[in-house]
Amino acid sequence: MKEKVREAALTGFVALDRRLPAAEAAKALLRKAFPDHWSFLLGELALYSFAVLVLTGSYLTLFFDPGMTQGVYAGPYEPLRGLRMSQAYLSTLDLSFEVRGGLLIRQVHHWAALVFVAAIAVHMLRVFFTGAFRRPREVNWIVGLTLFVLALLEGFAGYSLPDDLLSGTGMRTANTIVMSIPVVGTYLSSFVWRGPFPGHVILPRLYVVHVLFVPGVLIALITAHLILVVYLKHTHWAERGRTNRNAVGMPMFPQFVTKSTGLFLMIFGLLTALGGLAQVNPVWAYGPYRADQVATDAQPDWYVGFLEGALRVMPPWETVLWGHTFMWNVLIPAVILPGLLFTGLYLYPFLEKWIAGDRSEHHLADRPRNQAARTALGVAGIVFYAVLLAAGGNDVIAFSFRVSVNTLTWIFRVAVVLGPVLAFWVTRRICLALQAHDRRLLAEGHESGNVEQDVQGGLGEGHEALSPGQSYRLMVREVPRPLTAPRGELPRRQRLRLALSSWYYGDRVEVPVTPEQRRAIEERTAAPVEPEEPDAAAGAEPAGRGS
Repeated sequence: MKEKVREAALTGFVALDRRLPAAEAAKALLRKAFPDHWSFLLGELALYSFAVLVLTGSYLTLFFDPGMTQGVYAGPYEPLRGLRMSQAYLSTLDLSFEVRGGLLIRQVHHWAALVFVAAIAVHMLRVFFTGAFRRPREVNWIVGLTLFVLALLEGFAGYSLPDDLLSGTGMRTANTIVMSIPVVGTYLSSFVWRGPFPGHVILPRLYVVHVLFVPGVLIALITAHLILVVYLKHTHWAERGRTNRNAVGMPMFPQFVTKSTGLFLMIFGLLTALGGLAQVNPVWAYGPYRADQVATDAQPDWYVGFLEGALRVMPPWETVLWGHTFMWNVLIPAVILPGLLFTGLYLYPFLEKWIAGDRSEHHLADRPRNQAARTALGVAGIVFYAVLLAAGGNDVIAFSFRVSVNTLTWIFRVAVVLGPVLAFWVTRRICLALQAHDRRLLAEGHESGNVEQDVQGGLGEGHEALSPGQSYRLMVREVPRPLTAPRGELPRRQRLRLALSSWYYGDRVEVPVTPEQRRAIEERTAAPVEPEEPDAAAGAEPAGRGS
């Protein structure tokens, strides 16, 4: 049946190709190999969540009014009846209580936004830990990271539009962050808010940013990201028949199309179920925003919670110079820290390439244990983020466990410094232990569960040799060796590079391989051949082209 469907599709494309030359590209796309491992579906999870966001957001724009002019609520929700509020909050209440299906669409939209950001974050972690950012995919790493930054901005803008007391508190924090920027902060705040906070234009401006500017850039970058994925091909795990010179996977039609369509329907159904069953962002419970009030237990969405935590653990440092106040307690955690974090992420592929002295292409995915330093850095970053996220709710934790907020704040201050260091050391040791475990498996095999007796009468655990596929997965790996120092006096930059290379790649556990196996491993991990050269694996798609 599948063959008949494929033949019918190809016949249709042949007929179309006679009239439209672009059909040739479509036929090539149908033959493209797509990855078949579950971890590669994380990017699709983000893509389909974004599709749900666009669909539900288009519906919400028909009823939402971002105006900041004041009106009196006279709707069906009695606790708020008679209160003065902005048109933005009025229209949000109307969407929730008077528009048919409005509350469901609002909640589906909010859940889709949370899943969208989470899927991008986890997808970026998969790319980082497996080394899929290496040449020739550095540009795609930059595009993906920019998508993540824009998703944070888009989420914050949408979170702020209802103008309830919770979102208004977040807007007040944003205004404080902008004003903490030295020299230009007050001017920038006056430009964005058109006068003192809260102003009268910020919500209409955020609305345009939320429904027009950022979605347009997101769509453009997603398109560029997908084009680069198709052009460069995907990475794959080291298995028999999979080398650094090919791209093995399922064909786009009908296997990948069927699986991907099923994933989209599952995501759409799950988000709809969450929107109907799990309450999120009940704006009517917070009331309208008042500049002289703040919500108790005010917590932002999880993806900006680390900024809230950084603000809470930062000591109250301020400096007055030449009549200007430098608010280090806001500037460092909310401006400098995120700036350094994302700058480091943007530059990381190039930094690792410089440390390793590696200019070749890579299409085999790394097992995280084989890159101990990189994996340890990633885990340290996750712990750093997790501590800040927990610190963002220090008041809630203190109230729930009946502990002092001051004591808890000092605990988080210590943890945010020592936690990542401890996580790095522990993770690196675990990776080296797992490498040693792989070495024992290659040398001795699996434990069979049978007790054996040798000729001297000694008893021991029996072992079974690994299968060829298991041995291939453990032996075929790309781990650069530390750079060797040339003779003579070296400049400081070169000494730094050698020191970082030794620290990054010095600790490793070599696998027991014969000279013949070593030559076979080098052949399978060799850089991709040029397009005019024959491919290393017959019947596999050539690996992605690089510059």
